[in-house]
Amino acid sequence: MIRSRICDMLGIQYPVFQGGMAWVADASLAAAVSNAGGLGLISSINAGTDAVRAEIRKCKELTDKPFGVNIMLQAPNAGEIAQMVVEEGVKIVTTGAGSPAQYMPMWKEAGIKVIPVIASVALALKMQAAGADAVVAEGAESGGHVGELHTMPLVPQVVDAVDIPVIAAGGICDGRGAAAAFMLGADAIQVGTRFLSAAECNVHPEYKEKILKATDISTIVTGKTLGHPVRSLKTPFSKTFARMESDASVSSEEVMAFGSGSLRRAVQEGDPNGSYMAGECAGMVRRIEPAKDIVEDLVSGAEKVLKAVSLRFE
Repeated sequence: MIRSRICDMLGIQYPVFQGGMAWVADASLAAAVSNAGGLGLISSINAGTDAVRAEIRKCKELTDKPFGVNIMLQAPNAGEIAQMVVEEGVKIVTTGAGSPAQYMPMWKEAGIKVIPVIASVALALKMQAAGADAVVAEGAESGGHVGELHTMPLVPQVVDAVDIPVIAAGGICDGRGAAAAFMLGADAIQVGTRFLSAAECNVHPEYKEKILKATDISTIVTGKTLGHPVRSLKTPFSKTFARMESDASVSSEEVMAFGSGSLRRAVQEGDPNGSYMAGECAGMVRRIEPAKDIVEDLVSGAEKVLKAVSLRFE
């Protein structure tokens, strides 16, 4: 069985994190992943602080296993969420879009394990110095907001630079990707795109259908000129967004206004004018299946690949 120090640190069976996808990662999905032995995460971008609190309480009813909350630190209510997770007894927090340093003393006093998402060695070192318990090294293959470095070169450099556990993310969709991440030195993997196809994932059916129909060239990165690159599926919306941001006659304010609320519309309404965020591995997602099957396939698949490699090179 594949285990690592992150399993002991967090009290989970398998070193598999479910991505804290905004508007997607709710109690239903998080609990299903946690019940399967991985670490389920609830997104803090979910219609306000009270709504996130409700999802946390619902998750506690659905599982007695560890789960966490992903907090986007640039969100207007990030401070409220930071305090609320303490009030609700959440024990694991992952963070993105900023530094959690200002919340560290409060979270540490509450016994919360803090795991920031990073996209560079410099940021990983900064987070370690700030007291992070682990980091998620996320490559540009991932869906949603992305950095410049890709998973293959990013993960081993972060592993070499820090002493805390490293969770690899970006482009990992099956046992082969998981095995590669472990070979790079990662202590765990984080998977987002494949969990969009989980039976317990409550995205609109149109979203799931688009993921199942995706190919290897179905994603596009937009927003680079605005300083906020995002990877999503190629749709009329994302192609229009790309044209607008490359058109000098269109202001950045107009582009931002065009994209405002687009992820929520995709997730909740299946709107053609929504942003269907997904990673480059979307073309590998074949079917809708229970989260338990996904977690077990990731783990057993990695074990199979690692054993085969070991036998091949003996």
